[in-house]
Amino acid sequence: MLLLDGKKTAQQIKEEIQEAVRLRKAKGLRIPHLAAVLVGNDGASLTYVGSKVRSCERIGIHSTLIQLEENITEEALLAQIESLNANPDIDGYIVQLPLPKHIDEQRVLLAVAPEKDVDGFHPLNFGRMALELEAFIPATPFGIIELLKRYQIPTSGKHCVVIGRSHIVGRPISILMSQKGPAGNATVTLAHSRTENLKALTLQADIIVSALGIPEFLKADMVKDGVIVIDVGITRVPDAAATKGYVIKGDVAYEEVAAKAQAITPVPGGVGPMTIAMLLENTLLACQRKDALAN
Repeated sequence: MLLLDGKKTAQQIKEEIQEAVRLRKAKGLRIPHLAAVLVGNDGASLTYVGSKVRSCERIGIHSTLIQLEENITEEALLAQIESLNANPDIDGYIVQLPLPKHIDEQRVLLAVAPEKDVDGFHPLNFGRMALELEAFIPATPFGIIELLKRYQIPTSGKHCVVIGRSHIVGRPISILMSQKGPAGNATVTLAHSRTENLKALTLQADIIVSALGIPEFLKADMVKDGVIVIDVGITRVPDAAATKGYVIKGDVAYEEVAAKAQAITPVPGGVGPMTIAMLLENTLLACQRKDALAN
């Protein structure tokens, strides 16, 4: 069984970005700059954004954290977005989700300038990605594709079952894996909560990407021998015996599925670190594309 080590692979990618930033600096070019907008004090969001900021610092990318009050009005938040759109020093930025219930999430994401949308959530980027044009790919699907490429996992002609149809992971990865190119050319089935006979589908799958958010949903009796498993799930499960009072679980019952798998991602240490690495990659790309437009 091959462990698809996202932590190790993400570190390699970060080192490559760090070298690219060093070369830019040596040539007198601008240093990429990532901003993050965080509304409120959600613990998981604070942890995630903090990890992104620390990663920027380690590899030499400039970062700015904009922390706003939970009760900020939608109009005030949109004004902040417009300010970031107009700021020439900011190459890319993210608006950390979820947003408070009184704010229209879709309206906010639509307000982000597509050329600074390093999360890849804007419809323009999503549409361009679907048409195989230059675009910012959402960081988690981008990370999955990069992990498959770097471990040289054969995907061409394989049957891939994606569980989960979110616009952030499930739907984009189903599109990417069906496209031409490395880590592509798969025959993809997109399954979700309304799918009938899901087990019959997963038993046929050569590759399974699970982005459902239900801890240990995928069991050994749902997969065939030699399957490739990409576990996107990351759920905090209460555990009184754990130091933090919880443990992190993926969508996959890891021990039993790993015994049958040809390759599998762990949780934690699989897709999660790759997501952050590819956000930094998108930030570098945003900076490079801005340079190209200026010349």
